[in-house]
Amino acid sequence: MPSDCIPFRVTNYFSSFICDYLDENPELKEFYHRFPNLDNFEDQILEKQQSFSAENRKVLKAALFAQYTKVNISETTQNNIDLLDKDTTFTVTTGHQLNLFTGPLYFLYKIVSAINLASVLKEEYPTYNFVPVYWMATEDHDFEEINYFNFKGKKIQWNRKDGGAVGVFDTEGLDKVFEVFSSEIGSGRNAERLKSLFQEAYLKHENLADATRYLANELFAEYGLVIVDGDDKDLKRLFIPYVERELEEQISYNNVLPKAEKLASKGYKIQVNPREINLFYLSEGLRERIIEKENRYFVNDTDIVWTKSELLQELSESPERFSPNVMMRPLYQEVILPNLCYIGGGGELAYWLELKDYFDTVKIPFPMLLLRNSVLMQTTKQGQKIKKLEVSDEELFLKQHELINRKVRQISNIDINFDPQRLQLKEQFKEMHELANQTDVTFLNAVKAQEVKQLKGLDMLEKRLLKAQRLKLSDHVQRLTSIQNELFPNQSLQERNVNFSEMYLEYGENLIPELIKHLNPLLGEFVVLKQ
Repeated sequence: MPSDCIPFRVTNYFSSFICDYLDENPELKEFYHRFPNLDNFEDQILEKQQSFSAENRKVLKAALFAQYTKVNISETTQNNIDLLDKDTTFTVTTGHQLNLFTGPLYFLYKIVSAINLASVLKEEYPTYNFVPVYWMATEDHDFEEINYFNFKGKKIQWNRKDGGAVGVFDTEGLDKVFEVFSSEIGSGRNAERLKSLFQEAYLKHENLADATRYLANELFAEYGLVIVDGDDKDLKRLFIPYVERELEEQISYNNVLPKAEKLASKGYKIQVNPREINLFYLSEGLRERIIEKENRYFVNDTDIVWTKSELLQELSESPERFSPNVMMRPLYQEVILPNLCYIGGGGELAYWLELKDYFDTVKIPFPMLLLRNSVLMQTTKQGQKIKKLEVSDEELFLKQHELINRKVRQISNIDINFDPQRLQLKEQFKEMHELANQTDVTFLNAVKAQEVKQLKGLDMLEKRLLKAQRLKLSDHVQRLTSIQNELFPNQSLQERNVNFSEMYLEYGENLIPELIKHLNPLLGEFVVLKQ
């Protein structure tokens, strides 16, 4: 499977914020600890080794084995969990929501990035062990973001009552989703494997967390992936001291807000703004914000209220009921994992870059931040079409009207470029300006107005000629439009729209091994994979 690479900035699908981070712009240096270059991992290893306790390792290992009781654990994954109680073992972590049937393709790319980074680190630092981790966002409550996936342009959706953390949602109603998916996917070996995966995951497990764990384990167990559910009483007990400080000192708000404001002052968009208290309260069917007013604590939109001492007692007795929001979840992750690096998309890294001072204040090492692999996959048939149309990989990323106009200009037997005429016109008006300068200002203004008018006329004529040629070359334009729409559904990146099932139908069981083989987590460029 050959591949080509395109700089992220050239694709025009990534923010200047993330592109500047990848370029190691000095303006952003204060917002991260170490850039994810291979050489920098040695210092990160030593720092995390000194700060992460043996007790935390013991609790983590026991919690993970308890979480794996409902799935067939592979020997590689079991070995990785066993290694976690050794002070020479570290994790590299990615996280994702519990999207139905994995959601968009980049779910795979995140996990492949983690698996491959662990392999690269083991080769570079053989005396240490590195475990790839997928953190399931079981406490998230944005059900509308995860209750569907796209299959061949159709939205396959799970409709059910919303409310509370999604990980504990029962799987009722997913049999109806399976019927729809099964009718759309057709038959054949690869189709049958996909049907089996869906059935085993969602029709034979009681809740969404268990279903997602099963599915991710089936796809990646042979690579030693360890799946972590942070909604765990024993793991949250390790986080109690940080929750206490959050409730008493509003520590994340006081550290993150100044950092976010500083980013804004540099012209960057703020991804997430902190709240005064960045915690939710969990109970059956409920995940709502904790709010402090006049030394009393409330759960938003409920009748639940505590004094400070009552709240701290509740935390001590039931830590599992306290759920970190997007600002605190990164800290929770780094407290319970011997983690070196977090791998995420551009939006995720943007909010992580607000958090460094917060981590420094609570004395937890800030992890290295790595942008996940991004991929455009082309089938053999698509590659043949692209070759016939003489479109480069970089041109595929252009906005559609820009792509069409560029190619029409290239293949037209008429020169659709009036730049020579513009230059000639400006030269003529240059003489008029010299003459006008010898008269009065009203004449000079009239000359300038006429110049602007005639240049606009040339622009209009050029556009009309281009439009006429587009009509004349409509077959070519249609083929251009069709192939770009295939590869960029809804004029967006393939990886943000297409579900892995479409690619599995094409590649079968070779899909993930090919991704593992060809994706370099430290490449720092967008990858185009061709069948």
